[in-house]
Amino acid sequence: MKLTVIGCAGSFPGPDSPASCYLVEAPFEGRTYRLLLDLGSGALGHLQRFCDLRDVDAVALSHLHADHCFDLSGLYVVSKYHPAGALDRIPVLAPAGTGDFLARAYGIVEPVGMTEQFDFRAWEDGGTVELGPFSVTSVLVDHPVPAYAIRVATEAHSLVYSGDTGPTDVLVDLAGGADLFLCEASFLESASNPPNLHLTGAEAGDYATRAGVGRLLVTHIPAWTDRSEVEADMKTTWDGPYELVTAGFTCQLG
Repeated sequence: MKLTVIGCAGSFPGPDSPASCYLVEAPFEGRTYRLLLDLGSGALGHLQRFCDLRDVDAVALSHLHADHCFDLSGLYVVSKYHPAGALDRIPVLAPAGTGDFLARAYGIVEPVGMTEQFDFRAWEDGGTVELGPFSVTSVLVDHPVPAYAIRVATEAHSLVYSGDTGPTDVLVDLAGGADLFLCEASFLESASNPPNLHLTGAEAGDYATRAGVGRLLVTHIPAWTDRSEVEADMKTTWDGPYELVTAGFTCQLG
């Protein structure tokens, strides 16, 4: 399994990174299978540095905020209008209603929406689906819109992605024993933070410790937030291997 951070800026694209998008790859039937976790604002352009857009096999959207899903519209254009011909329809795992939501956002008026290009499948809280070499499990987390944390596992390795969430112990169960825990930390312990929205570095570190993960990858830090303070917060609760990820960061498992 290989993880590439395509974009990791919190809440909106920053000067050094697009918004949330993570490429997860693993061997499958003699080739490389490519799954995208989120496809937020600005990510589609940077993604092309790492793979041909025609080689994306599936997309998993944690929730329907712009910084996590809006560049699916660009992938729709590539899929429908590519000069070599329309691409094969691919699965898009996402909250219920995603197909209609993104079709309206894009301005599609015909009845089929985006369904000729994408096979939209709604998440089930606690459900697991198979995508190529991956078993993908989703759990509902704490955010103003329906949002899911996602566990991606092969026979040998596992990665857990928090998506966007306020504090919730479901992350401990989902991340239990994972090799990598890709966890958001948008807030600072020193600030007065709104509830039910995001995590601090200390909260991300606490969940990583309690879940016994192999490595913590901190992500979704907004451009206006002091990364060194996020890191200091995280170190109060986590003493294992970690990285505050940047766009282009890669990690190979196995």
